[in-house]
Amino acid sequence: MFGVVPRKLWSQVCPPDDENRIRMNMNCVLVDTGAEKVLIETGIGDKWPDKHARMYGIDRVRPLAETLFMQTGVSADEVSIVINTHLHFDHAGGNTKLSQLGNAVAAFPNARYLVSRAELDHAEHPTERDRASYLPDNWRPLLETGQLEPQEANYEVLPGLTMETIAGHNRSMQCWRLQRDGRTMFGFADLVPTRAHLRLPWIMGYDLYPVETLAAKKRLLPEAAQNNWLCLFYHDADEPVCRLTEGEKEFVPVPYRAEDEELQ
Repeated sequence: MFGVVPRKLWSQVCPPDDENRIRMNMNCVLVDTGAEKVLIETGIGDKWPDKHARMYGIDRVRPLAETLFMQTGVSADEVSIVINTHLHFDHAGGNTKLSQLGNAVAAFPNARYLVSRAELDHAEHPTERDRASYLPDNWRPLLETGQLEPQEANYEVLPGLTMETIAGHNRSMQCWRLQRDGRTMFGFADLVPTRAHLRLPWIMGYDLYPVETLAAKKRLLPEAAQNNWLCLFYHDADEPVCRLTEGEKEFVPVPYRAEDEELQ
């Protein structure tokens, strides 16, 4: 998760277990406009055999659909749009679920699924380096039903919610931007997966184009700090939603508190 950064440094902020794994979440977002219920990302999903669940250390309290209903009152049947920033298994694994017959079917049966056309093409023809991250059961059943709708490199989902391709993790990953009443929330996807990755040179070894990741961070993080964006760090296990301040050497995350927001 930290590329060329020495373990002695990153382990101070993300202590590993005895198998060198660190704690991470998959923090999905629901945007409810009333007319549309938009789910951004679907996490790692429930289709894992025991062997791989143990290998990745998947510790799930309940399925995504149950968590979604418990926290928002929105059922899986009510979700009208699902967005994937890219199709890696930890972002799109919950797109589908296993039917009683053991087949992968849409987990959100009434939803349109949106992903960039370039990312879909890459998922269908991955490189040897990232092939293991793409599991076809997460998107091919949706192509068969016509629910998966490939999109342009940059597109508007609905007024105020846009997707933009930002190269680095690969050439076709997208980040999302939600703008309402002069305020912005920005989902960094795997560009800045956790708060620890706010340090400019802390870049995942998974990134196919780390120099482009660095350039994008240099462009976006100052903008986020200067314009008081609410930032979503998809894999952060403790404080995934923050604002940023610009410190002397690095950007400092300020965890979001809803009660503080109400007082402003």
